[in-house]
Amino acid sequence: MSSLRQHVLPGHQVRDVDDLTDRLDLLAGDRASKVSAFWTMLALAAVIAVAGVLADSTATVIGAMIIAPLSVPIMGVAIGIVRGRGGLVGRALAMVAGGTGLVVLVGYLASLLLPSTTTLLTNTQVIGRTTPGLLDMVAALATGLAGAVGLARKDVSDVLPGVAIAISLVPPLGVVGVCLGQGLYGLAAGAFVLFASNVVALVLAGTLVFTACGYGAFAGAGFRRRRAYVAIGAGALLVVVPLAANTAATWLVAVWTHRVQDAATAWVEQVPGGRVVDVTVQSTTAVVEVEAPGALPDTALLVAALAGQVPDGVEVVVDGGVGQRVSAGVVGG
Repeated sequence: MSSLRQHVLPGHQVRDVDDLTDRLDLLAGDRASKVSAFWTMLALAAVIAVAGVLADSTATVIGAMIIAPLSVPIMGVAIGIVRGRGGLVGRALAMVAGGTGLVVLVGYLASLLLPSTTTLLTNTQVIGRTTPGLLDMVAALATGLAGAVGLARKDVSDVLPGVAIAISLVPPLGVVGVCLGQGLYGLAAGAFVLFASNVVALVLAGTLVFTACGYGAFAGAGFRRRRAYVAIGAGALLVVVPLAANTAATWLVAVWTHRVQDAATAWVEQVPGGRVVDVTVQSTTAVVEVEAPGALPDTALLVAALAGQVPDGVEVVVDGGVGQRVSAGVVGG
């Protein structure tokens, strides 16, 4: 383990602890300049991220990720824990909380300007950030490790822009605000869970790397650090539970979608040349898009075929093209 640590964090490349702490503590040293830069860049990143989300533009959202400085106070929490400096942890958390509120507010205000005909349910930037799973947590933890190593080592700081892109902080908060403004509270909660999981992963990764660097030797406050680690572990558990539940739900939806696909294929093939175009399962509705050169078979047969294949109460909607979207019935109803 020691040789691995020396390979990843060679002593002659490890950044001075006081220099790193000053860099991550936005309310110490040249406080006015640090705070001014943080709020200016975060506000601009929030506007860019929200605009990218509403325009469904991946390139624009990536630009916001690079600009956003929110990872700095998050890593400040990690170094504060390792050094046993409760004041630094509190200051860093205050900056994270304030930054979170700012980005959500920008998203909320922007959502009020959307036309009433706008739907977010087909926006890939929204949907991609409202259904996080355990793999998102794993990716965030690996990204956090890369970011912490980049901060701790003097020779690999050039990886930080890539880390900023990989760890999604500002865009999910923008989605939270937009969804809140549109009354989509479930989607807003999903996006916030993604943000929270990324924050927890960054703090965990930072504490691991900074401890491995020997920064904790300066603190002399082992009890406070252990208590902080327990708090982080509890926070990680609170985040992992909904992520695991969402992962399981996603898997179940995939299974049900496949079953609906099979049943619908057998049903529509009763018409020569008939085929299933697409199947979408959302919440308690399964939408089956089909094409057929003649009249479709009795839709009640499709509903009956799905009994025991999907949960009772799922409404089956058949979309046969323009003017042919009908409710086939409710499974088990």
